[in-house]
Amino acid sequence: MGFRAVEDRPTPREVYNWRLYFETLVIATGSLLFGYDSAFIGTTIARDSFLTDFNITASNSSAISSNITSVFQAGAFFGALFCFFITERLGRKWTLQISVFVFIIGAVMMVAATHQLGLIYAGRVLTGLECGAITASVPSYLAELSIPSIRDRNLEAYKVLEYIRNLPVEDPYIQEDIYLIRNRLNEEAGVASKYGTGSWAFFRGVLDDFSRKGMRNRVFLVFCAFTLQNFSGAAAINYYSPTLFESIGIEDTTLYTGIYGLVKAVSSLIFYLAFVDKIGRRRPVIVSSFACACCLWYVGAYVKIENPAAILDAGGSLSSSNFRGGQAATGMVMIYAIFWSFGLNGVPWIVSAEIFPGALRNFTGTWAALVQWATQFAISKGLPYMFDSWGYGTWFFFAGFLIMATIWSYCFLPETKGLTIDQMDMIFGYNQPGTRGIPHTRLSRSEAIASTLTEKTAHAETEHHETV
Repeated sequence: MGFRAVEDRPTPREVYNWRLYFETLVIATGSLLFGYDSAFIGTTIARDSFLTDFNITASNSSAISSNITSVFQAGAFFGALFCFFITERLGRKWTLQISVFVFIIGAVMMVAATHQLGLIYAGRVLTGLECGAITASVPSYLAELSIPSIRDRNLEAYKVLEYIRNLPVEDPYIQEDIYLIRNRLNEEAGVASKYGTGSWAFFRGVLDDFSRKGMRNRVFLVFCAFTLQNFSGAAAINYYSPTLFESIGIEDTTLYTGIYGLVKAVSSLIFYLAFVDKIGRRRPVIVSSFACACCLWYVGAYVKIENPAAILDAGGSLSSSNFRGGQAATGMVMIYAIFWSFGLNGVPWIVSAEIFPGALRNFTGTWAALVQWATQFAISKGLPYMFDSWGYGTWFFFAGFLIMATIWSYCFLPETKGLTIDQMDMIFGYNQPGTRGIPHTRLSRSEAIASTLTEKTAHAETEHHETV
């Protein structure tokens, strides 16, 4: 739990050292770049100074704001795609370093732009490429840390493990790590063996595995999870928070955008550090999605009935009932941020990393990132037009998808907390008799007993059993 996760093998105290935490913290900061981008771009494109400098008017604001936000997602999509092949060739460390360098170039281009929208677009594409690569590589890197370093470089790998674990290479814990890493590489070689060696053979082998029963439904589950994540309104609020907050009568949109982001960040930290391994994955998504839907239904109803933005635009003032309704709507948005933080915000990333065998996770991380950025591109590109055409209906649109997410997670999302890969195979029907297109949400008693017997045999043979 927390900073000292319990393993199924004796864990020396030295493993929990500042080096490991520092490495993890540095690697994880790459994800902050995505959060930073989504936080600043929404308020930037709504500022009067930005509108004036880049000659943005009411007639072209929807098109330009749509382009500025969506080219980032387009770049991120291709960044995630290219990341797979670059990682296979150079490893995760160099992939991250190259990505950060690309991000810096893009940031410099946007800062240097004065009246040239072309520089803004180009900078957004480059920063998107970096964020796409990071979302595809950071989760796996955090989970594995040193696996890429061992490829034909045993001595260097031993030094890395000694440094990270703070133990000598002769220690049984390090030797077991080395065994697991080699076993993982052998599994990857086995996936590629039908088609030869190298990245292309591995790619073809992964596609072959994905086409099998018990793998197809996992691939589709990842697609559904990230699609529902991006169509539930959070990304839209991130990128277009000034527009959305204005629609409920808020004038200081920058302040409330900051408060919204802070609430979401703090809630996420509390849940994922303290509760995710106690409560699990499935139930939080069910509760979160339903609560978020209720919040957005209220906000949409308030905008429909009171229409505060139109009153303020006409130079009028809000009545006391209108004002109180706006305060309640603002509170609903903040409650939405709290509930969203322990549901579809991070659970899709956790589940997508847990349900696949280790040999496939480099590719499945890329697949998850591709779905994430493709669906986010669609919603960020279309949202300005949706808001112009639908108004309050935009809030109902997102609330409707959250109701779908509630039903989907109840019916189709399995609980993956603490399950082994063998138990995942049972849940999804991989190498199991009969037809099982829909993953079971829990193991039956007979399946659990059978799985335990299988695991004991495997444990005796390998002296270690990996739990996700």
